[in-house]
Amino acid sequence: MESWNSTLSSDFILVGILDNSGSPELLCASFTALYMLALTSNGLLLLVITMDARLHVPMYFLLGQLSLMDLLFTSVVTPKAVVDFLLRDNTITFESCALQMFLALTLGGAEDLLLAFMAYDRYVAICHPLNYIIFMRSSICWLMVATSWILASLMALGYTTYTMQYPFCKSRKIRHLLCEIPPLLKLACADTSTYEHMVYVMGVTFLIPPLAAILASYTLILFTVLHMPSNEGRKKALVTCSSHLTVVGMFYGAATFMYVLPSSFHSPRQDNIISVFYTIVTPALNPLIYSLRNKEVTGALMRVLGRYIMPANPTL
Repeated sequence: MESWNSTLSSDFILVGILDNSGSPELLCASFTALYMLALTSNGLLLLVITMDARLHVPMYFLLGQLSLMDLLFTSVVTPKAVVDFLLRDNTITFESCALQMFLALTLGGAEDLLLAFMAYDRYVAICHPLNYIIFMRSSICWLMVATSWILASLMALGYTTYTMQYPFCKSRKIRHLLCEIPPLLKLACADTSTYEHMVYVMGVTFLIPPLAAILASYTLILFTVLHMPSNEGRKKALVTCSSHLTVVGMFYGAATFMYVLPSSFHSPRQDNIISVFYTIVTPALNPLIYSLRNKEVTGALMRVLGRYIMPANPTL
């Protein structure tokens, strides 16, 4: 097949779910609403965690990092998808495609590792409460966050560089919401079978060990919670853990479908729907899942709003 000049001056065309939908205007409005919800909810959660001293504990420090990752992740994808639809221009330059791929892989990989560290935090808090201050001291928390960002960035840099060095075929259409490895490899002229196995190994390596650690942590947590004498303590632990497990299920389910399942299970339509789920829907829902059932977060939000937004009562 004849190849086109995939240099830095070349453009791809993103043919995402908005272009293949029966009601694209309604879908575009939904994307915009979800993006605004993600900006507002994650922004508020970051503000509350930063401003309220009662939330300056490891659990909320890690939750703040998750909100930051979600905020950045959805901002890498959603604004461009909406603007492209409104302007009827779906082109993306070669370098912009590479940058979007790198950022998406970095943020997705960092969130993958961070969720495992959050599970470990809950395990220590519930199963070893007397040693919590030692095992989750400030230096350990910063190490967890740095590890998530650095490992994910290195992984993303390697796979983005390797993916973009392929010669791409004359068709420039990427049938996907964003520049990601699986749909982009379908445009490559060269044999990508070996590299696809590498991507599979990357998916298994980055997803399965953290997921196994999460499941092991919550199995131990469940045994501990069932033996708690206090009903109130048991209820609080289950509420906190169920919120985390909901987020874990949404994230790992979508990521596993995209990067672990064989390509024979994929279709452009399914991939588009899954990509919408983990780049637009999940970042909007995560802060709501964590905050709506968390009295500490809702109480801190009211205190921050009362202190900095609502006008103080005049002194009598």
